[in-house]
Amino acid sequence: MKNKYIAKIPFMRIERDGGYREKIDEVICEERIALYLNGNKILSTMSIPEDQDAHAVGFLLSEAVIESVDDIKHLEVVESGLRVNIDAQIKEENLKNLYHEKTLTSGCCVGVTGNFEGKIVEKFVASQVRVKIGVLWEILRNFYENNELFNQTGCVHKAVLMHKDGSKIAIAFDVGRHNAVDKVVGKARLARENLDSAILCVSGRLSLEMVIKSAMHDIPIVVSRAATTQLAIQAAQKLGITLIGFAREGRCNVYTHQSRIVMD
Repeated sequence: MKNKYIAKIPFMRIERDGGYREKIDEVICEERIALYLNGNKILSTMSIPEDQDAHAVGFLLSEAVIESVDDIKHLEVVESGLRVNIDAQIKEENLKNLYHEKTLTSGCCVGVTGNFEGKIVEKFVASQVRVKIGVLWEILRNFYENNELFNQTGCVHKAVLMHKDGSKIAIAFDVGRHNAVDKVVGKARLARENLDSAILCVSGRLSLEMVIKSAMHDIPIVVSRAATTQLAIQAAQKLGITLIGFAREGRCNVYTHQSRIVMD
């Protein structure tokens, strides 16, 4: 991650003993990024101004506004990275769903989604992929390495897509865990990667909409070092996703579709 996404800010550190001192903190920079679809502004999102094109594509795919990257006719990032323009063939009804009956999700950036019904609940990820537990541990070890931006700021989420052999497909960072997922799947889709045997590793908690995003991209295995919610577990069971939480320190909780994890 380039240093242009980090600002150095002076602050006062107060200690438990009552002492204090002046220090410099490294703080992540976020910007308001506008997304224009077929000439119309459809939303703005607060995020790190990197991989903005992938973010926009991943979001539109997750919401089923576009069905494939092949539907995109033109894609560009302009205005010093603060605007993404997309011209594409779209599903008008799903676009309309973004503007009414919205559900405020439990995301750290108060994500908004309108497409919880219809096509989404009909999805089932039927992938027959199997992953050895030893490979899963290696994937997790690699995931927790190379976190320079988090180590500097303590203020970003990370999402990584892996092949079942542990090789990396794509990686993304953002202040919002939903943004990070949209970015990483957007990068993978723009690279024409097939995700039906992929493993998604994320740093944040696993809630319902994180499971739905994964299902929309046919990702069969989702792993996090954090907790999960009851609705996420119920959705993962229904949608055919292997959901793994608390994956840290050599252990993990496999909540659904455990047969995809092969014990050595």
